Amino acid sequence: MPDFEVVRSTTIAADPARVHALIDDFHEWPAWSPWEEVDPDMERTYSGAEKGEGAEYAWAGDRKAGVGSMRIVSSTPERIELVLAFEKPMKATNTVVYELVPAGGGTQVTWRMSGTTTGVFGVVSRFFPMDKMVGKDFEKGLAKLKAAAEA
Repeated sequence: MPDFEVVRSTTIAADPARVHALIDDFHEWPAWSPWEEVDPDMERTYSGAEKGEGAEYAWAGDRKAGVGSMRIVSSTPERIELVLAFEKPMKATNTVVYELVPAGGGTQVTWRMSGTTTGVFGVVSRFFPMDKMVGKDFEKGLAKLKAAAEA
């Protein structure tokens, strides 16, 4: 059961509060999440708090989008932590953290996901590490987050 961590960072020419607002509110994710465009017909459900700690987001889509949910478990101006749970195509629960650090009039954003691969996915990840599978998605998402925050 190998542990994994995928990490990507970028600097955004926007105030940390602006960047935080785009991450802390699931209703803002369609503007930047790299997975929102995978299945335009995906069903989305928002529940819990409107934003921040306790906010929940669930999706159900085609095979590529799958079925899953996210819940913000803590939110401060410097850090937002989520629990990400996939139901389909494979079951997995991961921790996602966004760290926001003021940097030269902008914000240094670090997106981190960690977890443990198990079952069939544990075997697959030996040949296709998580970093190779989702690293480019993180890069795309950070580029879109940068564009949205700087607009």
